[in-house]
Amino acid sequence: MTLQEKAKLVVGMGFKMPGMPSPAKGEKPKPIDIGGFILPPTDPGAYDIPEKVPGAAGRTHAIPRLGIPSITFSDGPAGLKIDPIRPNDKNTYYATAFPVATLLASSWDTTLVKKVGTAFGNEAHEYGVDIVLAPALNIQRNPLGGRNFEYYSEDPLISGRMTAAMVKGIQSNGVGTSIKHFAANNQETNRMQVNTVVSERAMREIYLKGFEMAVKLAQPWTVMSSYNKINGIYTSERRDLITGILKGEWGFKGFVMTDFMGGRDAIAQMNAGNDWLLPGSPDQSDAIVAAVKAGTLSISQLDANVARILNIILKTPVFKGYKYSNKPDLEGHAKVSRKAASEGMVLLKNEDEALPLASGKRLALFGNTSYDIIAGGTGSGTVNKAYTISLLQGLSNVGYKVQKQLANSYIDYLADAKAKQPKNVPFFIIPSAIPEMDMTGAIDRDADSADAAVITIGRSGGEWADRKVENDFTLTEAEKRLINGVSNAFHAKGKKVVVILNIGGVIETASWRDKVDGILLAWQPGQEAGNAIADVLTGKVNPSGKLATTFPVDYPDVPSAKNFPGRDLPLPPGQTVNPMLGRPAEVNYREGIYVGYRFYDSFRIKPAYEFGYGLSYTKFEPSDVKASSANFTNGITIKVAIKNTGKVAGKEVVQLYLSAPNQTLDKPEQELKGFAKTVLLAPGQSQILAFRLNAADLASFNTNRSAWIADAGDYKVKIGISSRDIAKTVSFKLTKEIVTEKTRRSLTPEFAIDELTDR
Repeated sequence: MTLQEKAKLVVGMGFKMPGMPSPAKGEKPKPIDIGGFILPPTDPGAYDIPEKVPGAAGRTHAIPRLGIPSITFSDGPAGLKIDPIRPNDKNTYYATAFPVATLLASSWDTTLVKKVGTAFGNEAHEYGVDIVLAPALNIQRNPLGGRNFEYYSEDPLISGRMTAAMVKGIQSNGVGTSIKHFAANNQETNRMQVNTVVSERAMREIYLKGFEMAVKLAQPWTVMSSYNKINGIYTSERRDLITGILKGEWGFKGFVMTDFMGGRDAIAQMNAGNDWLLPGSPDQSDAIVAAVKAGTLSISQLDANVARILNIILKTPVFKGYKYSNKPDLEGHAKVSRKAASEGMVLLKNEDEALPLASGKRLALFGNTSYDIIAGGTGSGTVNKAYTISLLQGLSNVGYKVQKQLANSYIDYLADAKAKQPKNVPFFIIPSAIPEMDMTGAIDRDADSADAAVITIGRSGGEWADRKVENDFTLTEAEKRLINGVSNAFHAKGKKVVVILNIGGVIETASWRDKVDGILLAWQPGQEAGNAIADVLTGKVNPSGKLATTFPVDYPDVPSAKNFPGRDLPLPPGQTVNPMLGRPAEVNYREGIYVGYRFYDSFRIKPAYEFGYGLSYTKFEPSDVKASSANFTNGITIKVAIKNTGKVAGKEVVQLYLSAPNQTLDKPEQELKGFAKTVLLAPGQSQILAFRLNAADLASFNTNRSAWIADAGDYKVKIGISSRDIAKTVSFKLTKEIVTEKTRRSLTPEFAIDELTDR
């Protein structure tokens, strides 16, 4: 390859705006202005060479003389994101909208998640996509994170195992994945300029651990670096992060790519080992050629970057000449989506067996999203799907009788409100939610004639903006009036009230939960939303979801509440605040390792609903918890029997938490070290589950010694069905410390962090 060919291969073809004409011959491409967001000049080839998959996120340059094809990338945390309607083409190219990651994690079922990934990957394969820019596994550090719906959990073990399962499923089709966003990309506010100030221990134990697990268990084809800085340096320009930790310590074999326009310095990115730049521009290729000639970028480093990209290209469907059909099994995949959605819903409350609701009952359906349900989030997580089943449709499909006058009022109201919404809004602006209408007159009427009430509370979210506390984390005044009015009227008639939470992230529940009889957390369930919710409400599916993120009583209880999303920094001379690029900012992760339940459990703060919590229509009882030894040598096995002691079939998630000695290092009260979901157990049926703990599971990161160390002392294994519902405890002893891994000091903060401790 020539130097120029290498410099093109490591840089994408640029971003082609739909309908934008090609530059005149010999004319230099110009930057693209999208509502004040300036994209770099696009390579002329992006105009001259038609897109193989319209609506895809990016392409590499082909090198025809060497038989190197262009490979295609598509967005898609919850389903493939491509154009469904194309000019002069009568066919459609819809993709399946699967449940969001937070719901999938709530299933605690890696086998199920792999099945979703397999269906997802088939659509990529049959639509001509080579690499899917998914899954995303950033930690849900704060409930206001705008993209929390794309992320699995507040816990790195769940995040890592769910990601590995998804990657294995997608890549089983012979297409690749790009796990993202590497790393500490835990907010949308100022995401392209924010400096994350975080300790090396918190990085390694919380924010990197899931990525490490995914790499070692599943070897994704690519890893996407994040927008933010870590301790003063953009992640895509940090050699200690990308080459040292990811490629060196973990043995990552694929290539690293930037997020869209991530980082600032192409040469620093190449030197860091960030192999490919998205979307790419001719200026970056020219700079790389110049840097090699000037000696600021070695040809050996560029060759290493190129080699990693080529090794992945050799695996792709396009290189192998696969003739994609454009006809994936959308009907079959919809069934996968529906099953996954119902398996990940969490029953938060079920007073006096308010659920399941007998089929055929007459229901009064309140709340905007009962009729306009939210299938998933916005931004790159959007899926262009053929349909979404509303709750109204889903309930009607299984035989419930829905109050027609009430339904028609909502349908007319929503149609009118949507017609009045602003048109041609920039894609990075999240539309405002339609307020709940005043239902004062209708409530009493429907309390007389309906058998029960169902209220749906909806929340959306997405890229470019974090959520707010008022009227987002908390209910709006209209929503409070709705819950109060419906509950008072229906309870006065001796009738039940059930709330469906159609949300992408955590909201406040403690102030209103006692007013209703049942609460089903449906998350954002994908295109089969209404059908999946109906499956749970009827009892066709016994809810078995468990929270993979804590619901606090109030926002000030959140450990990062005072440090999210950080503080603005002064603008450099001549710079203005851009709606997408944001401004320079800094966020300090003072909570350190105390994220989520690690904080609530260690500091004895009672949540509204704890990590791992979730009810069922039946009861389960763990018993016969046994450790293979009272002393740890090369590992230890924990076995537990779990029995369905209730009246209907169901599944249970058994969770293993470990409390470690903390004489030498501050440690959380307990940490999740294992989990398993049973098969569908009939009443009276039992299953024995086994968990294996290795030395690495016992270890914490000691920054002063640059090592993972399992301290000598007594360890407690806690078996439970949530972090606060521990049924059995067994202990074992480690007589001598074990250094499980030595590392190099990395990601050093620029200044000392006053981290939270439990000492």
